[in-house]
Amino acid sequence: MKVSVSIEARMTSSRLPKKVLKPLGNSTVLELMINRVLKCELVDEIIVATTINEDDDDIVKLCEKKGIKHFRGSEDNVFQRVLQAHQKFNTDVIVELTGDCPFIDSKLIDEAIKIYLDNDYEYVSNSIKSTFPIGMAIQVYSLKSLERIEEYGLDNMDKEHVTPQFYTTNRFKTFNIYAPKELEFPELSVTLDTKEDYEMITKIMNHFNDEYFSIEQLVKYVRENPSLLQINGSIKRKGLS
Repeated sequence: MKVSVSIEARMTSSRLPKKVLKPLGNSTVLELMINRVLKCELVDEIIVATTINEDDDDIVKLCEKKGIKHFRGSEDNVFQRVLQAHQKFNTDVIVELTGDCPFIDSKLIDEAIKIYLDNDYEYVSNSIKSTFPIGMAIQVYSLKSLERIEEYGLDNMDKEHVTPQFYTTNRFKTFNIYAPKELEFPELSVTLDTKEDYEMITKIMNHFNDEYFSIEQLVKYVRENPSLLQINGSIKRKGLS
């Protein structure tokens, strides 16, 4: 089966426009994320699912520079964009990530894929109940399952968040990955939604000065420097609505 990572990315974020191409280390947020995902052993390809908005031309240029596949689809209907991207490239197993998680750990991605491939779950994630730091969310499911959701019918929540029917209905067999005790840190956020988040991830990146630090190193550093949590700890995260 072909396993494809799907990275959803666009430039017109309401809270922090152009965030995915902001500088980070020696590259940009999205390029750093792509580089880290390329370390995965169980991933066959990466597809960046962006939009037809001309603002996203620069995302396409980055993909072309790095030899990464891309798909341009609906800006508002993210479900349709992700579905059509993987239909175009004949994906079997989708690993869905969002482009605002530059520190995603390749080992966590491989672990989620392995659990999915070795069992009969239809949806494997570490974010049905989040125990890892925010910014480490991984979802694994098949293209066929996503097509089933489309057949059931979509509401606005599905169109925005893609996967709620997997874990808010009883139609699918799901599995949630819980963080081991040493990585349990849900109060830490290394996603990029706001200028405070950008300050946070920039400080972390500057500390390591290395694209491939692990989640273990990340958690250890922040636990040893708890004042970092004050930078973006008060930000309210957008969830399902």
